[in-house]
Amino acid sequence: MKPVAPVHPRYVDQPDGVAWPIVEWPRGEASASVVAAADAAFDDPALGVTNAVLVVRGGRIIYERYAGVLEHFDRASEPVDETSALLSWSMAKSILHLAIGHLVDTGQLDPSSSARVDAWASDSRHAIRVADLLAMRDGLDFVEEYVLGEPSHVIEMLFGEGKDDVARYAAARGLAHEPDTVFNYSSGTTNILSGIVADLVGRHDAYRAFLDETVFGPLAMTSATAGFDPSGVFIASSFVHASARDFAKFGLCYLRGGRFSDRQVVSREWTDTAQIPLSRDEQSGHLYAWQWWVTGDRYGTYWASGYEGQMVSVVPGLDALIVRFGHTPHENYPDLYRWRAGVLEALSETTVVGEAEVDGAKESLEG
Repeated sequence: MKPVAPVHPRYVDQPDGVAWPIVEWPRGEASASVVAAADAAFDDPALGVTNAVLVVRGGRIIYERYAGVLEHFDRASEPVDETSALLSWSMAKSILHLAIGHLVDTGQLDPSSSARVDAWASDSRHAIRVADLLAMRDGLDFVEEYVLGEPSHVIEMLFGEGKDDVARYAAARGLAHEPDTVFNYSSGTTNILSGIVADLVGRHDAYRAFLDETVFGPLAMTSATAGFDPSGVFIASSFVHASARDFAKFGLCYLRGGRFSDRQVVSREWTDTAQIPLSRDEQSGHLYAWQWWVTGDRYGTYWASGYEGQMVSVVPGLDALIVRFGHTPHENYPDLYRWRAGVLEALSETTVVGEAEVDGAKESLEG
């Protein structure tokens, strides 16, 4: 499994004198150009509805805005604000990546080993490695389709036949290709990984405690909750709720090379695997690493991506994060990526002075 693009992992240390966001995020001031670029997310009809945008630069929140409401089937809707528990959708895949990193760092899981799935022990699927699952190159026949009425294994897994045991449902799929030959983005693949984690750490409360001890606790993500199926497996394809600020803490850990506050949460070698692309998606042209997407731009941007345009974008070349929540139709994703590129361009044309950003000469960046 070789990288498809020459990407060299990049990190930025927390600036001297800037506190880690244990309780409150340090604050800075965005330049006028950054404000205008970020505001466009709320004004461009092509992006649909944007509920939250948060921009971090140099470890400080420099832009934060909320809009719209959260709809609930069992109670009245509520305005979106800094306390709202927002749904990750597939950004949960990248959160599982962090949890798996702990198991790898402590010698409990070897990515190069065959995936330990009981249903595969006596057939050709036993050749699938943990690394193949992490890279979405497992070869399993899984259709990731979100349109109702179309054949869709992901909808059946989350809301139909497979909802009581998502890992088992996904693992029952047969091979469509030899492992490590074809990239196929699959929520089922991530849930198989989550099932493997459950077999190592325990199910139900034991798994919840594991996530608290390895991810949510170390990152001070006090608002975060993970969704589980009745079998006790974290539905890591889709379900983490947290505030936008807490999702930004998750991104900050990766920006800092696996470090948060005085703790190395996961090794820098593990966070490398979020930045090294192993496949190119034929439809979008985007690059894919291990449970993270990679742009290949000059800033080294990579991102956790969720249905309808949820994103935590990590931008080492600008020491920045961009968090966005909302509802963008799939066919308009190119507009969303252009919006993000506009924010990055505005950031690249500003310099940081103390706690403020000011418009100025464009920085000289490698890449």
